[in-house]
Amino acid sequence: MKNQRKIIHIDMDAFYASIEQRDNPELRGKPVVVGGNPQGRGVVATCSYEARKYGIHSAMPCKTAYKRCPYAIFVRPRFEVYKQVSYEIRNIFHKYTDLVEPLSFDEAYLDVTENKLNIKYATEIAKLIKKEIYEKTGLTASAGVSYNKFLAKLASDYNKPNGLTIIREDNTQSFLDNLPISKFFGVGKVTQKVLHNLGIKTGYDLRQLDVNELESIFKNRGYLFYQLSRGIDHRPVEPHRERKSIGAETTLIENLDIEDEKLINILDELCEEVADRANYLKKRGKTVVLKVKYGDFTQITRSMSVNNPISSHEDIRTNIYNLFKNIEHNHQDIRLIGVTLSNLINEEVTNITFFEYIKSIESEKK
Repeated sequence: MKNQRKIIHIDMDAFYASIEQRDNPELRGKPVVVGGNPQGRGVVATCSYEARKYGIHSAMPCKTAYKRCPYAIFVRPRFEVYKQVSYEIRNIFHKYTDLVEPLSFDEAYLDVTENKLNIKYATEIAKLIKKEIYEKTGLTASAGVSYNKFLAKLASDYNKPNGLTIIREDNTQSFLDNLPISKFFGVGKVTQKVLHNLGIKTGYDLRQLDVNELESIFKNRGYLFYQLSRGIDHRPVEPHRERKSIGAETTLIENLDIEDEKLINILDELCEEVADRANYLKKRGKTVVLKVKYGDFTQITRSMSVNNPISSHEDIRTNIYNLFKNIEHNHQDIRLIGVTLSNLINEEVTNITFFEYIKSIESEKK
């Protein structure tokens, strides 16, 4: 294909847990869970591959993780350390291209169609990046290489940890046809159940439905599924994409009553994740949004705006808690909960010093 793009997706392997194992040799080779106290009500932020063998995963209550593996070692997150390592890794990316689109602390897209070192093959660049990340941080990364973002991300997840997978145009369709439907972007548990009820379990099955059938079932998402089942994704890598919001949400392992204290701890973890992402992206927001989905799949959102843009964990948490304590108790347990920071502005705008900012706001009121 003429002018075909060369996209790399880099995904760090068990990022937080790997850093903890790197910094503490006693943790190496052992099941490590980064999260709250297993005797408390915290949730798992991430865990090592040794812990994943026991069925432990992110967003799981730490109590459940402990039951699955009483020998697991629980470690509190050190987000400042993770942030610093993330900066080191991003600097490596920029040696090769400025077309870098970070998705979080531990993953990013790179467009290396035209790169700073004039390296012909994207696969060679991916190898060099993986090698340099390991040499400079002691951590491994998995890389996916393809001609669009969707395929590159699928590829990076295909052979973790420390993997390198290439999806070329000539093997794209066979790769997608054999892929479980759950691996497709936009297919969560609910959508997966709908598809399974229709007898659709693989990419091949999905491709047998025409666009009209898909749109009749999934509305606007139908066209997306039609394209993805054929490996079509025209989205560019956007290093300067203007974010409208920063959010985090989790589907609970089991539905919880609105008065269950576990929800408060899960909310706290989500607020912390949003705060870390906001600070990493140098953004602040004027609106916080609480999202709740009940057991019957009824969904509500509640929002609150503030006069001064915020990004700290404490500020986000305070406002989210105020929203949470006032939501309706409709006798339905909660199955999903989420936190979003929106109406974003660049941190540089507000970071003139706190006092100067307050003075500017007061002068505007006069």
